[in-house]
Amino acid sequence: MHVQWYATVFRGDMFVDAVAEFAAPVTLEYGALRYTVQRSLDDPYKILEQIWFESKDDWYRYWEGPEMREFRARYSGKYQVPITYTWHDEYAAGGEMPQTVTPGDLDPEPHPTPYAGA
Repeated sequence: MHVQWYATVFRGDMFVDAVAEFAAPVTLEYGALRYTVQRSLDDPYKILEQIWFESKDDWYRYWEGPEMREFRARYSGKYQVPITYTWHDEYAAGGEMPQTVTPGDLDPEPHPTPYAGA
């Protein structure tokens, strides 16, 4: 499943974090095999959530479930409507499985390296 989110002006950073930290991980509770959240480098307001479900029933249970209704209500005004989503069947995949990194996994600020001559 591909969910195309589009954040409103000046809310791209906040909204992509919300999708990555709240909306996407809930998919696993509804039977998703995996998910990704991607943000366009060309258009920082465009956010793509990809979810691998084995059935459309699981998708609809997630999308219409209490967590996603709450998410859409809480972040109303932070994304544009309509939200478009499209079911895809995967025909081929390759490469290594990516490692998931969330914003919480990153250091908040870089640690400076002491200067040897100081």
